[in-house]
Amino acid sequence: MSARSASWPKVAFLGTGLMGRPMVRRLLAAGVPVTAFNRSPQPLAELVEAGAGAAPSAAEAVTEADVVITMLPDGPVVGEVLRGGVLEAARPGTLFVDMSSIHPALAREHAGLIAARQGQALDAPVSGGTVGAAEGTLAIMVGGDQPDFERAAPLLSVLGRPTLVGPHGAGQLCKLVNQAIVAVTIGAVAEGLSLARAGGADPVQVREAIMGGFAHSRILELHGQRMNERRFEPGGTVTTQLKDLDAVLDVAATVGLTLPLSRRVHDLFGALARDGGGGLDHSALILEIERLAAGDRTGPERS
Repeated sequence: MSARSASWPKVAFLGTGLMGRPMVRRLLAAGVPVTAFNRSPQPLAELVEAGAGAAPSAAEAVTEADVVITMLPDGPVVGEVLRGGVLEAARPGTLFVDMSSIHPALAREHAGLIAARQGQALDAPVSGGTVGAAEGTLAIMVGGDQPDFERAAPLLSVLGRPTLVGPHGAGQLCKLVNQAIVAVTIGAVAEGLSLARAGGADPVQVREAIMGGFAHSRILELHGQRMNERRFEPGGTVTTQLKDLDAVLDVAATVGLTLPLSRRVHDLFGALARDGGGGLDHSALILEIERLAAGDRTGPERS
């Protein structure tokens, strides 16, 4: 074992779904000792083959951990896991890094629960999707105290680019800012490519033509390609995007801010989810744009 490997903290990773699985692989490749837990056994079996330890419960996963990373579906699930034996099983001084996307108010509540058990907390949601998780290029938005951030930074740097943006809850607020921009931009790209197709231009070539200009973005690059290729297998799902936009609008209402673009794109994602598209990639918003324009969806059936 190298000196660098020997210096890594012991990590418990709770939640090895679409995002968690490649993140654990990144940690393992760097030599980080990881014990993982997931409610569904198949992802764990894959990670054990890659060198991870597997625990039969979340509580048992954290007993020897220096750092606990959670990547779970939503805030209530995070709270359920913390209160379901994990906080009691963790040693004093354990650092909890919640990389799930949850409401800022819940992040602050969870930090209080962890502090009451003599632990430290960071909320550290990510952006970059499954591609960023696999490549270690995630944008990691961190809320919490500076010493705890410095403790976690080497570990988080294996997964991407961590930035401390403020106190507890600020990481989740930053993620909501990100999600509002992502959602509105997905809507803009979907409208633009729909306009190209309806007007008689080749949307593939239109996307190529505007890449590098002021309209260029990662959304145009990645999601625009998915829209043109009609590939809607999930990276980030419509349901997850809608959940995040619910939180965006809730926080905006709390601070007395009106966000008309976020409201409109929230309603479009909601209509797509009600029509059975909740499990599709959020680039599938183009299907809802097309339905509104033509009363029918064009192109191949949803995959």
